[in-house]
Amino acid sequence: MEPEEKKRSKPSVRKRADEIKKFRCKNLIAVIENPEDIKNIGTVIRNVNALGVESVYVVDPRKALPEDWQDIRERKSLMKTSVSAVKWTFVKRFDSTQDCIDHLKKRGFTSVVTSPHVKGKTNVYLHEGDYTQHAKLAVWFGNEKRGISKLAVENCETCVAIPMFGMIESLNLGTSSGITLYEVTKQRREYQSKYKRSGKKRKRNKPLPTVMPREAEA
Repeated sequence: MEPEEKKRSKPSVRKRADEIKKFRCKNLIAVIENPEDIKNIGTVIRNVNALGVESVYVVDPRKALPEDWQDIRERKSLMKTSVSAVKWTFVKRFDSTQDCIDHLKKRGFTSVVTSPHVKGKTNVYLHEGDYTQHAKLAVWFGNEKRGISKLAVENCETCVAIPMFGMIESLNLGTSSGITLYEVTKQRREYQSKYKRSGKKRKRNKPLPTVMPREAEA
């Protein structure tokens, strides 16, 4: 009995990689701060890959992940929970929040964090935010139980909240990252379709596509 899905050949993998390249959101990083469950890391990586986010950074003081990206790619637990997305997604780990902040600032990234209202910070609901203002953007997601750290909040530009209307106003890490990154990538894909960013904003002569074409029906 043949398997339902056959492994793609190398030419078909290269073809798919070429097709999706133009849809990826350049200089967009998802940061997971001190996750407790490695399964949640895999879920976020799956969301990141599916939505076209460029990279994942993991603040991992417990050192649950290997240092080297190639070793991370071969971690069986991540392969399973990410549905193999970890093979196609760059993941970098950090020992501390401060190390990650320093790395991002050195490379010119602006950070926003997912968090309820924080006094003294700029607070927006997800759909009200503009995620195209900065060429380089890092979106932070906090610990499953404690949320985002005070240090990360202090070093962010904006706190982003997902509007919720139930008795329980909380979402798990996989769901919140998927919802948030969908809105962020949608805005940034539309922006990079129209404009180039090389020093200053320049309009493209021909807009890039923002949606993959549907495959022809058999």
